[in-house]
Amino acid sequence: MEKTGRKPNIYSLAVLTAITLLILVILAVRGRESGLRWANVVLTGYFGGSVACLLAAFRKQLRYNMYSYNTILYMGFALFLLSLFGTFLTMSVKSIAFPDGFHAQEMLFTLVHSAKNYMFLTLPLLAAFSVALLVSNLALIRHEGRRFVNILGILLAICLLAGEALIAYLDFNSAYSAKGVLARNLVVNLMAAFYLYFECMIIGAAIADLIAARYVPEKDRDFLIVLGCGLKKDGSPTPLLKGRLDLAMMFDEEQKQMGREALFVVSGGQGPDEVCSEAESMCQYLQRQGIPPERIITEDRSCDTAENMRFSKQIIDGLRNNARVAFFTTNYHVFRAGLKARRVHMDAHGMGAPTRWYFWPNAAVREFVGLLTEHRGKQAVVLITLAAVYSVLTVLVYG
Repeated sequence: MEKTGRKPNIYSLAVLTAITLLILVILAVRGRESGLRWANVVLTGYFGGSVACLLAAFRKQLRYNMYSYNTILYMGFALFLLSLFGTFLTMSVKSIAFPDGFHAQEMLFTLVHSAKNYMFLTLPLLAAFSVALLVSNLALIRHEGRRFVNILGILLAICLLAGEALIAYLDFNSAYSAKGVLARNLVVNLMAAFYLYFECMIIGAAIADLIAARYVPEKDRDFLIVLGCGLKKDGSPTPLLKGRLDLAMMFDEEQKQMGREALFVVSGGQGPDEVCSEAESMCQYLQRQGIPPERIITEDRSCDTAENMRFSKQIIDGLRNNARVAFFTTNYHVFRAGLKARRVHMDAHGMGAPTRWYFWPNAAVREFVGLLTEHRGKQAVVLITLAAVYSVLTVLVYG
């Protein structure tokens, strides 16, 4: 998906929020019983409008730049707000059809416990996801050995299920004094708010990863960057690296049929346990497959994906202005690699080579952990906002 249009924003969501709050204040000041039903209808419209705003922003973001933190954020929270829209739509219909059976507490409790309720609503999905992580990680350990990086999926699965269990225990435990109810609900709702954020991020990241992995750049590239990922003891490419190289050659062959020939940029330095640089190994592999050496450029200084992109861009900029670039990596790594490319202002689109079924889930978890270490400012703003909203709502309802 090539970069088109303008960078999306969600100012419309801020305007919608301000208008909704103003209407709710007016209804609260009037204090009529019918105002409660209308407040429920207004909130239904607000959540429906919010979903529309986020989905529209997500669609525009894919066209403008799919490799963005916002891509994850828009989709993850759109699904949460969609659940609230469905809940409030049901209550609106009930309040209109049976006005005597509608109570303000129902609406307030739904709002204040929305994060916790979303956790329980998505529990079957999270349970299935956790079981899939456990199964794939056990297979990974059996094939690749017992290393810490090979148990990340198991740790995430345990954390997801343990978080659900802890919040459920605190929520359903009735051994609290009247004064302790506020504190109990404040703790539960704050924990649920943080859990909600990471759940939305996981879902959003999974969707963004799938979209990025399935994308195919246009066949008009000037340079094809192949990202290194380790070598065998004899210096030959691992199956994972061969997959990336084979995919790049397949793309090149299809592009040549359309009359466009690109240069390969093989990117990867030499690790402490490697007999040669990854770039040199990839260069030799490509030549053995019939790619002439004059079409291969080696970048052998990089130690990670960020340096792959930065050093490759320096080479490309020295050869051609406004070059059209594609990069090739493994399917689970496309989205995060695209983020690194954008970080160095390189307009590049990626393709993902397939990998074994048991390797993807654990590798995707590592990519997700890596995503959480970036954009810390945006994440702090979202987390603080969620904590503030649920704290205020809890104090208003139980204080």
